[in-house]
Amino acid sequence: MTGRGERAEAAPADLANTLLGRCHFPQPGTEVVAAVSGGADSLALLALAAEAGLSITAVHVDHGLRPGSTDEAAVVAVAADRFGARFRAEQVVVAPGPDLEQRAREARRSVLGPFAMTGHTADDQAETVLINLLRGAGPAGLAAMTPGHAHPILAVRRRETGRLCRELGLEPVVDPSNDDPRFVRNRIRHELLSLVADISHRDPVPLLNRTADRCRAVQADIAALADGVDPTDTRALVQHPPTVMAEALRRWLVDDRGHPPSSAELSRVLAVVRHEATACELSGHRRVSRHGGILRLSTDSDR
Repeated sequence: MTGRGERAEAAPADLANTLLGRCHFPQPGTEVVAAVSGGADSLALLALAAEAGLSITAVHVDHGLRPGSTDEAAVVAVAADRFGARFRAEQVVVAPGPDLEQRAREARRSVLGPFAMTGHTADDQAETVLINLLRGAGPAGLAAMTPGHAHPILAVRRRETGRLCRELGLEPVVDPSNDDPRFVRNRIRHELLSLVADISHRDPVPLLNRTADRCRAVQADIAALADGVDPTDTRALVQHPPTVMAEALRRWLVDDRGHPPSSAELSRVLAVVRHEATACELSGHRRVSRHGGILRLSTDSDR
């Protein structure tokens, strides 16, 4: 018998179908690229995508950051063959140093392509909410990852991907870097979430996922209001609520890597909009200046 609030586990034969009911895969036959590291979450992604009838290319990306990482591609190749997927191995170079996780993500994305699906779970979503909260993010950051074809198993728990792998006889790769306390996500995963659960006497993951859902709805409303706003016209901008002004500017100032301006940068631009400053500097050698009530974005090459 399960306790109050607990979900009875599905029988092994029904597990994949049960999980598929919570996934966001495209129509059967759709060609997709799946990022498969060999861990339990990505192997479960591969298995569920195959069960959903997709035409899959499984891509393993070796960052070369630890000994033996090249052997993990073989694990993914075997799994891909088992599930009728094509396989591709890629290698990227990520030098040790600051922002290692972020640089590794960017390198990985550069070879996967913009539409590759990943095996992020509900637990990853909860961690992302907390990471962004600690960074001082607003609704856009707390909205975290958007459920959909890029993150099709975002409603699946990490314990469920592990169970699916066990039931299918898959042996996931264990990445020791997932226990490295140098990384903020690992400390949130292994320390903060456990502490929050102990304090609240409940599992915080569903609550944090609910927060992400609500912030996503708020952000969608703000984005809709910002759609018709000219971000370069300061006279028009100041007629709108601060959140709408900020969203219009954030969209305009996305850099060539697809990154929006930081909160500090946005504050500097808003000072220009409000005539508290005539210009400000942004990352990437960019500059926002005001001339006759109109904002201009320029780079070093323009000056």
